[in-house]
Amino acid sequence: MQAPIVDGIVESLRIGVGFLWTAAWAIIMGLVVTSLVQVYVSKDRMARVLGEGDLTGLTKATLFGAASSGCSFGAVAIGKGLFKKGAHTVNFLAFMFASTNLIVELGLMILVLLGWEFLLAELLGGLVLIAIMAVIVHLTLPETLFDEVRTELNERDHEHGVSEDPTCGMEGRKEHTIVTDGGETLRFCSEGCLESYRQQTASSGNWRDELRSWGGWYKLGNQYRKEWSMLWTDVLAGFLISGFVIVFVPQWVWNQLFLQGDGLLVTAENAVMGVAIAVISFVGSMGNVPFAVALWGGGVSFAGVIAFVYADLITVPVLNVYRKYYGWRVMLYILGVFFVTMAFTGFLMELLFDALGIVPNLAGGQTATEQTYFAVDYTFYLNLIAFGLSGFLLYVYWRGLGAPGEYRDPVCGMRADDSGPSASYDGETYYFCSETCKRAFEDEPMGFAEHGPRVADEGYEHAH
Repeated sequence: MQAPIVDGIVESLRIGVGFLWTAAWAIIMGLVVTSLVQVYVSKDRMARVLGEGDLTGLTKATLFGAASSGCSFGAVAIGKGLFKKGAHTVNFLAFMFASTNLIVELGLMILVLLGWEFLLAELLGGLVLIAIMAVIVHLTLPETLFDEVRTELNERDHEHGVSEDPTCGMEGRKEHTIVTDGGETLRFCSEGCLESYRQQTASSGNWRDELRSWGGWYKLGNQYRKEWSMLWTDVLAGFLISGFVIVFVPQWVWNQLFLQGDGLLVTAENAVMGVAIAVISFVGSMGNVPFAVALWGGGVSFAGVIAFVYADLITVPVLNVYRKYYGWRVMLYILGVFFVTMAFTGFLMELLFDALGIVPNLAGGQTATEQTYFAVDYTFYLNLIAFGLSGFLLYVYWRGLGAPGEYRDPVCGMRADDSGPSASYDGETYYFCSETCKRAFEDEPMGFAEHGPRVADEGYEHAH
């Protein structure tokens, strides 16, 4: 009895890791593109332009969201900041939809694991989602309730000293606080965002100039690391869970949950059930894509699968965040609006794709257990390139190449601050990026002390 269980676990891991290997290059390249957008595309303060619930505000909310990261919790936290500062309800909800459904890394992942039809449904459906949600909110919005919640939220955050991170809009923390030269106190959500702020204030020039310097690549590496820090648990959990679902969930379970056959009733039931499964799956962000592969392999309809992918903003953990931010009534309102919007959009996508004759046909394709995931093919070479790029960006960040700071390490030329290793020579104090550079300096100080320790001193212009 134990042997089949062990074999099943091994097969589950093979499928889950195989899915991850297949999609790795798409995830990495998508996150690199997202990081580039986050770092180098200038964005006005979003709350100032999202205050009106008109078509212009909705369009800007969608564009801002698509240019943001794909973490469900990050989208909710940024949405809270926008709402606090006066963004119209429909706009901050649209921002959250766009930042979890219209992002590059998610699209590439869907293309690789599910196919172009699902990618088209995700992109087109993402816009339809926002349009339907906007109509529902304009027809049903309890404005008095949301105004009261906005006031209470601002008062509560003021009492507790909560402020938004100026780089990403998420909640700032006391342990990541700085005071600017102008006396303004700024709080950041993480050390990474604090570093981003310092880098922005220390750098100059356009993005082309930035990418010719280590400082520009450091900014990109720092943002790439932050993107991964928000997503890696959801991604890893989604891939591993998908393998176990494929192996251990019998077909009759899917047949009981999702009606089989044709007709509007079947399509509607599958769409509703797809959203319901997403709510209790606890898997959000990009982690729900491999789970969607498991549903598709189990015979769930196109409507059910795409509705499941849409629904990462109403998983139980995310709903709990809504409750903490806005209270039970607003959380239930968001759940109701999102649930109807996601299920109805999934329903519409299957009807549209069926009319166009482009609903993918699962019959005749290889099942997940039949596929060979590890081979020397295009995926192998794309992964080599992606892993190399990822390693380079993380190396630049970890070494601090071009990192912000008013001092320059005299050994390697990197920026440093006064919290790191230091040594004195000839009346000057020099700061270093590491103990290794400090020891090299102490062994031969005359060879490195030709220029002063500050960045403003001449002699390191090549590193700017």
